[in-house]
Amino acid sequence: MIDIHSHILNNVDDGSKSLDNTIDNLKKAEQADFTDVILTPHYIEGYYENTKNKIKNKINELKKEIYKEDIIIQLHQGNEILLTENTPSLLAKSKISTLANSRYILFEIPFSNRMFNLGEIIYKIKADGHIPILAHPERYTYIQENPNNLIEIIKHGVLVQSNYGSFAGQYGKTVKQTAEILLQNNLIHFLGTDTHRQGYIYENIKAILKRLEEVSGDERYIYEITTTNPKKILDDLDIYIDCPEKIRDRKKVFFFF
Repeated sequence: MIDIHSHILNNVDDGSKSLDNTIDNLKKAEQADFTDVILTPHYIEGYYENTKNKIKNKINELKKEIYKEDIIIQLHQGNEILLTENTPSLLAKSKISTLANSRYILFEIPFSNRMFNLGEIIYKIKADGHIPILAHPERYTYIQENPNNLIEIIKHGVLVQSNYGSFAGQYGKTVKQTAEILLQNNLIHFLGTDTHRQGYIYENIKAILKRLEEVSGDERYIYEITTTNPKKILDDLDIYIDCPEKIRDRKKVFFFF
């Protein structure tokens, strides 16, 4: 498996706070059968400005340390970018990192407020040759309220990454239910841990994989979103998806609490 979303690069954002913490996480990732991890510290303008050069130097230092620990996981560079109207320009200037030096970028949007200029920004990103991936859509309020809103984003040319922890209830009942609806309707193209700390996701991967297969009922699809598609990011290959269909079963769309 390949983890395309993690915050275990030490001392750069709200993730790992020490080298020991990072080493421990990578050992657990290796035990959970991950072969590659893309390190994606936040890029949030004016807050966590983890630039491409800064991350590159940190990762090179970390690679030396994991070599000493006999950890054979391959590390790759990336960012989780909080999308703004400045994102296309930052990418053009190579200030922020794509995933594993590919055309793919990982971005997030505000959790509670809908971005009405999202389509315009995505158009500019794609026009420059990048392929956008939306992080953890199950955590955004307006997608929880109606998962069909995600279909509109996908139709703009966006791929989707959900968090393993969402299926284990890490973020609560609503997020878990939303993630399961997305999985059942094949609206997820990648999974990532989004891990920030020790002691949760990597240790529980086998149980989460079992849950994924129970919800989806399609082992081939689970392999695709955990391994096949993430490998295409590393190789900078195109990923082709079917045009998503509207979720028509209201029981699978709306939640009432």
